Amino acid sequence: MDGVKKTGLRRIINAAGYSFSGLRTAWRMEAAFRQEVILAAILLPLAFLLGNNGVERALLVGTCLVVLVAELLNSAIEAVVDRIGPEHHLLSGAAKDLGSAAVFVALVMVAMTWGLVLYERLW
Repeated sequence: MDGVKKTGLRRIINAAGYSFSGLRTAWRMEAAFRQEVILAAILLPLAFLLGNNGVERALLVGTCLVVLVAELLNSAIEAVVDRIGPEHHLLSGAAKDLGSAAVFVALVMVAMTWGLVLYERLW
């Protein structure tokens, strides 16, 4: 690095590049992320068909995106913990378990939100 902080449009372009690099890495290295992206690819179009209004559509879409965010953060936590070392440590295990729990809670949120919206829609 040249030691000069990027500002303005260059900083935004660089940040977007880092973000896309992270998405590519998650897709290549994380099976769970690939599965959740495929699930989102199925659910997102359905959200626009099944939602009665903008709020319902936003809830259906938003919960799917929260799962992807949680999975990306969980993968980042796992990568950092694995980088520190392979030996088992109580805090390393706790960090990985907490990241996994965040993904689980996000998936429960999807199930509950979709269930409630569909219940209202179908019954």
